[in-house]
This record gives sequence, C-alpha cells and structure tokens, in this order.
Amino acid sequence: MILLSNDDGVLAIGLAELHKALSSIDRIEVFAPDSNHSGASNAITLENPLRIQTLANGFNAVSGTPTDCVHIAINEVCEERPKLVVSGINDGANLGDDVLYSGTVAAAMEGRFLSLPAVAVSLAGKTHFESAARYAEIIVKKLIAEPLEGHQVLNVNVPDLPFDEIKGIKITRLGKRFPANDVVKGVDPRNREMYWLGPPGKISDATEGTDFHAIENGYVSVTPIRLDLTAIDQLSVLNDWLA
Repeated sequence: MILLSNDDGVLAIGLAELHKALSSIDRIEVFAPDSNHSGASNAITLENPLRIQTLANGFNAVSGTPTDCVHIAINEVCEERPKLVVSGINDGANLGDDVLYSGTVAAAMEGRFLSLPAVAVSLAGKTHFESAARYAEIIVKKLIAEPLEGHQVLNVNVPDLPFDEIKGIKITRLGKRFPANDVVKGVDPRNREMYWLGPPGKISDATEGTDFHAIENGYVSVTPIRLDLTAIDQLSVLNDWLA
C-alpha cells in the first residue's frame, strides 16, 4: 500500500492525478488536509482534536496539517503499514529555500521520520499535472524496486511541459533565493490594520547543478533532502569556540 498526501487539500487536481498514476502500482490510501495548507511546513496540531471524513471517492479529508495527515494515517488509521509515502502533486514548484516552508515536502518528511521511503512531487506551474504524475510513477516504481539507503526524502520538481517535451531527469542540489522581505500593509473594512506576506524572494543561485537550473532547462529535478539539520562541519569549530 502507498500513502498519498499533499498540502493543497484533498480536492486538489494534483492529488487526483497522482492517485490515478500510482494506482497501477499498488493499493492507494489518501489522507490529505480538508482545506489548503500551503506554506504549513512541518506544523502539527496540538491544541485541537483531528477529525477525518471519508469522501465519496474514498479519499480521507483530515482537519489538520499535511504532517498531521501522514502522522495519524501511519500511527493510527491505516490497517497496514505503507510501503512508502508520496506527497503532491503540488500546484507550483518547491525549489531551493521553498522546502523550508512547503507543506508538500513536510508531509513526505513526516513519512521519512516514521522510517518510510518518501517522495515529494511538485509541478513548476499549473497545467501539466499529467506529466508530473507520469514522472512520479517512474520514480516510485524505481524506489520500490531498488530502495535507497539513508534517511532521505526525494524532492521532485517537474517542468510545466507536455511529457514528450521534458528532456529527462537531473539529480540536483537545492538552489537559493534572496530573503523575502515584501509585506503588503492594508486596512480592512473596519479600519483595522492587516498584512499580507509578499511573494518569495528572487532567485540568487540557479547555477548548473541546482534544482532551479534543471527546471529552467526543461529537466525534472530530483533533490535528496535529509531530516538531520545538524551542521556537521561546524561541530569542531564550536568545540574550539567554547574551549
């Protein structure tokens, strides 16, 4: 069994396309947020109970975050343990620093945290979800046939192109953006101040080898991401600093 989740919500087009593509591989269970949770990152719900509603198509709508969905499915609701977790297909890319905020990536990371292979899939646009679904199918089949060692999540981004126009797959590292610093200030109808967070920062590193570069040149980007955030190269530096 394969567990699917996302952050765009249980009714998202990308989730339906992913379900259709992966159903040929194994039985699928879907646990996804009952509303859009884009930008939720790894948030979990601690102060309110979670509720699950099974929809007519068999998908399970969870009143929580992407991380909640994967956590409750694996630890409580699913009758069998999934072979792997796949999150997506996100409506928009998750490249470079975007992974810090992405609920799509977070759902996959929760699966990896619970010791399962995990893949996050995003479309760098809003049109060719079928292309992303076909590449998700290719990668999932490969991952089942030849499991990877190490505590990694595969962050997959697919160009918004017809399948036949995509040039192939590149293994990449995360690119970088400049810090986002645009905040739009306004006033609501009751004359109260309100703020909208602006768009992501502009790209600062799209050099060859990055996920940005792969997408810009028509390739699928596959970036391995680790859960361990330790700055290993700084351990000895800090030891000396505190000596």
